[in-house]
Amino acid sequence: MKDLRIIFMGTPDFAVTILKHLVDNNYNVVGVITAADKPAGRGRKLNESAVKKYALSENLPILQPTNLKSVAFHKELNALKADLQIVVAFRMLPKAVWKMPAFGTFNLHASLLPEYRGAAPIHWAIINGETKTGVTTFFIDDKIDTGEIILQKEIQINDIETVGSLHDKLMYLGADLVEETVNLISNGDVKTKKQPELEEKSAPKLNPDNTKIDWNDSLDNIYNKVRGLNPFPTAWTVIKNDTEEITAKIYALTKENNDHKFSVGKIITTKKEMKVAVNGGFIFINEIKLSGKKKMDIKSLLNGYTFSLDSEML
Repeated sequence: MKDLRIIFMGTPDFAVTILKHLVDNNYNVVGVITAADKPAGRGRKLNESAVKKYALSENLPILQPTNLKSVAFHKELNALKADLQIVVAFRMLPKAVWKMPAFGTFNLHASLLPEYRGAAPIHWAIINGETKTGVTTFFIDDKIDTGEIILQKEIQINDIETVGSLHDKLMYLGADLVEETVNLISNGDVKTKKQPELEEKSAPKLNPDNTKIDWNDSLDNIYNKVRGLNPFPTAWTVIKNDTEEITAKIYALTKENNDHKFSVGKIITTKKEMKVAVNGGFIFINEIKLSGKKKMDIKSLLNGYTFSLDSEML
């Protein structure tokens, strides 16, 4: 096996697991590219990316360019003499960067491409009620997530999966796939295939508009949306209780098919449970965070908070 000189590019925890897998298995990682430190919190203290923290712990050379097109960055990158670049949850690269190594640059994406190109593939697979997803490695080209596929691995999505649990499964599956891909490339055995022309299911960035719960939607769609946003960034709603309107984040939940006569959004509580009437049944809320309060299980909330008879979800 050729001892390829590898540059790794990534930022969040998902990427750390893949980088750690390469380092632990003695791949020759000669440099790490990650996001610049950003001020965070009340003290505006500079916050380092998860990948940077790990790279520092392993004494790996680190570059943190703010401009990926800068001549200075290209010189630093070139000086590392990489044979191959691996990208996991980073930014779109300019052509001068992804074309630099002799063996190219490949990306790990957390979906079965061409489905769910974009920023949030794990979330949208659950939100849309998919029963399977996976990870894909592909050579980068000049568009987003469109390059030729190297390898894919598939995984089932069960009906109680959350984005948190699926994220971790795909992270470890991705680490194995990246290693397989590096081995194929280093042995000269890589064969790629063009991405099929399908009507795409997209994975756009999550924002306050597309993470708000629409209580007029179907029972299954609401259930899937909350699962697909739990625990991050979390589905949210507005609760009307008497004259008060409170913003709340919804975490754990269950569902019940039921042909009831309640109006959509009506909140029904007992001492131990809280359910919301929706089209086709009830959503039982098991974990919630009211604005200004900590996250709590529903029984704890109902011990100290009273919902009026006409309370509802807006």
